Parts: sequence; structure tokens; C-alpha cells
Amino acid sequence: MSARTPVEADVCVIGAGPAGALVADRLAGAGHGVVILDAGPRFDDADRIERMERAIRPAYDRPDVWEMDGERDAHSNSGERSYPLNHARVKGIGGSTLHWQGMVMRLHEADFETRSRYGVGVDWPLSYDDLRPYYATAERELGVAGADDNPFGPPREEPFPMPAFAPSYSDGLFAEACEELEIAMHSVPNARNSEPYGDRGACVGYGTCQPVCPSGAKYDASVHVRAAEQRGATVIDRAPVQRLEHGAESIEAATYATPDGETHRQEADAFVLACGGVETPRLLLLSDSERYPDGLANSSGLVGRCFMDHPFAGMGGTIDEPTRQNHVGFLTSESHQFYDDADSEVGPFKLEFFNYAGPSPVETALGGDEWGDALLDRLRSEYGTHVGLGALVEQLPREESYVGLDPDRTDDHGNPVPEIHWDLDDRALRTLERANEVQRSILEEMGAEITWTVSPENAGPAFHHMGTTRMGEDPDESVVNPRLRTHDLSNCWIVGSSVFPTGGAVNPTLTIAALALRAAEAVDEAL
Repeated sequence: MSARTPVEADVCVIGAGPAGALVADRLAGAGHGVVILDAGPRFDDADRIERMERAIRPAYDRPDVWEMDGERDAHSNSGERSYPLNHARVKGIGGSTLHWQGMVMRLHEADFETRSRYGVGVDWPLSYDDLRPYYATAERELGVAGADDNPFGPPREEPFPMPAFAPSYSDGLFAEACEELEIAMHSVPNARNSEPYGDRGACVGYGTCQPVCPSGAKYDASVHVRAAEQRGATVIDRAPVQRLEHGAESIEAATYATPDGETHRQEADAFVLACGGVETPRLLLLSDSERYPDGLANSSGLVGRCFMDHPFAGMGGTIDEPTRQNHVGFLTSESHQFYDDADSEVGPFKLEFFNYAGPSPVETALGGDEWGDALLDRLRSEYGTHVGLGALVEQLPREESYVGLDPDRTDDHGNPVPEIHWDLDDRALRTLERANEVQRSILEEMGAEITWTVSPENAGPAFHHMGTTRMGEDPDESVVNPRLRTHDLSNCWIVGSSVFPTGGAVNPTLTIAALALRAAEAVDEAL
């Protein structure tokens, strides 16, 4: 059972996603008193089958699966492109890892040196070598299935904890075309068990990793929340933090609300903000005061600024043979061949070979009114011949892309909701176009009839919220230092992808975990 009222604590961690959960587990294991506050509930694992059913029934939308999109979760858009924030986030114990796909790649060495190598963006105040041992630890903590078969990836120091998932049937169809085009394919590291790992069983192939894993084979952060509790940490769920009370140079308490309408103050010696790339800057901006009229930790003016995501490029269609889609996890093969071809004009991107193109048989059946032979005819015509390719693209950090506060709309507690202003730079648009060119060449080599394209004109986000409290050495150009402590507040650390100076073009969760482990060491030393 979760607590409801404040407890005595050395550390208050705000947010129970992967970053907050790992920090809480490490600090509790080091003997510190830890309390975790999260805005959402503790979900019952027994409900996951029902949530999977919601995910595949056309009557439900994606936010319905994890009960998002209410007044609590309201947001607004003001950028050139719509940003459907609640389509891919979860408030609750486990955070967005409850519904993620589970892909966990390391950033490339070049990603830490974008300014030095390409003359764009900014350099990280860390190198790949600085983060390399934490990457290895993060892979063990999450449980990653993978193979050291990516000739374009950064150097590794040890095998993955579990063997990689075998290539899918459709991977073999793509491989024939890619061989002709001299495009290399390789496996995808995945935080999904290919064999029993820890106290979790192997993947059983439900194929609904996003938005729900019914079996628990895919990692989610509730694993480390439970571990932290076993080490003595206290969890207070359904406790949205309203503001951070502070003195001149430090935070004194987190004020949070509870479902009974009460408000409480959680005091601690140290505070770790792990609310994600949208809610972390929002909380800092909501905590303004006479001393900090522009919000906490914002002497640089960059809190909420430089909001980045990974724009998505995609293309797909049908071929005249079975492709056996929707049988295994989302991706078992990809290609980083074009990743390090980046320069100032075109950024890095990675290619993804889908295992889920087209509707599944269940979605096809539930989406119509046919029965019997008519249904079989529709299944034969609509299912089983689809193929699809995706790509993630780097977006450069720009102050014009930001998370702010909407002065005209409030949430269920009367606070301004986050305003998302998401715009893409010209380099990202050119990279989307280049990714489409490669995708088209593969599909044409396969003899596919191309039926859909996600291009620069209609590209959306991969829902990787980055850059809004970025890391750096210079307090005038960043929000946190390389140890992730805020420049302005002596007892406040920020963990999560909001600290990324640049985003690269790979999924961010493994880097989130590696940085969280590194930050936990810094907090431990400070205490």
C-alpha cells in the first residue's frame, strides 16, 4: 500500500519512471531515507490483460489504455505542428515505460560532439567514454536482449545480458532487398526478455508491447520502484506536486495534493526531479517566486527551451506474398548504416524494419461488421501482405521549440497546463527527406506497392521529450551541470531526457538510465 502523508526522508524523488525509479533504488540501497512522489496511481498488474484488450479494440484510443487525457493531463499546442502529448505518456508508478516499445540503444560517439564534428547544435559536457560504464550497468539493470552485430554502433565492453531475439520472417524479406542495395541490417537491443531474467519470464509474443505488455516480460520502472521499497523507500502515489518551496539557494519542500483534497509538504535534504521532459520544466516554472520570478533553476532562461523529439519518417505498402506481420515484437532488425554520414546539412537517422505493418487479424475482425465467410474474405484481403519501414531523425536544439505554461487553460488543481510549441529545423526536414529516399529504394526493390508515406510534410514525433533542462558546464547556457545538479540550487538534481543537450537519432531510455545511475552517485556523495 502506498503512503498518503509525508514521511521523514533524506531524498525526495519526484516521478516514478525509469530515471526516478533507478535513482530511488540506488539511494535506498545506500542507506538513505527515500520517498517517491508520483502524480499517477499504482496500477494493478492483474489488469494488464484488460488493458491489452482496450489497446486492440477500435472503440478505444491510445490514452484510454492507461487512463490519460483527463483534466489532470490537459495540455495545449501552439507550434507549427500538432503535438498529441497524451498519445504516448503515462502518469503512474512505472511512468512511460508501462507502454514503451522497449528499444534500448546507446548513443553513438558522434552524438556527444555535434558542434565539434558538424558545426551545429551543442556538445555534451560528457563523452561516450564517460557514460560507457553506466551504459553497461543500465543494460544489466533493465535486462537487455541483444547481439554485438551492429558494425556502425559504438564500442562495447561486454555481451548483452540476454541473447537477441531472432530476426522475424519479414526481416528476411527486407534482407533480400537490402543485400541488393548494399544496406546492412542488424539486431535491435530490446529491454524485453528473450529468456527468463530476474523474476520476470521470457516474452510470450502477445505483440502489444506498446501500449501494454500483459506478461511482464518487457521491463518497466515498477521493477525498480518495488526494489526501492524493499530497501526501505516509501512511495506516495496519486500525489501530483504543485510547487517546490524554496529558500535562496535550495529547495525546502515539495507541496503535493492527494485525492482527498488535502495538500501536504514533503521535506527532504535533497530533491531529484524525474518528471520527464514536459512536466519537469513545468514544475520549475510553476515554482516561481519573488526571488525567482522566471521559475526555479532558470537563471539561464533555458528551462523549457530547446524542446526536442525524434521526428519520424515512414513508408509502407503491400507485396504479393505473405509477410506474417504482428506476430512478434515491434522491431527485431534495423540499420544504423547512414547514422554517421551526418554533417551540417543532413543529420543522423536510423532505419527500422517493422514487424507490425498493417492491421492485425484481431484489429481487422473487430473493425467491421462481417461474420463467417465475409469476414474470412476481408481478412484475406486486408491482412498478411503489408510491409513498413520507419526512421528516427535528429532534431537540433532551438529555443524557438519549447514547453511553457498556457496562461488561458488550467488543470484539475488550477495550475496552468503545459503548452507545447514544437517546430522542426531545416536540417531535420532534409534528414526526413533523405530517410524517405532510402525507404523508397528498399520498397521498390521488394516490388512493393507503396500505399502510405510519412514525409517532411506530415512527420510527427516519436514522443521522446528531450532538452528542456539541458546539461552543460556554463550556467548561462544550461540548467544542470555534468553531475545533473542544477546550477542555481544546491540540493536539486534533474534526471531524465530533459537534460540531453542534443538527442541523436536513437531511442533515449538507455541513456536516461545511464545518466540516472551516474546522478545517483552524485546525490549519494552530496548526502
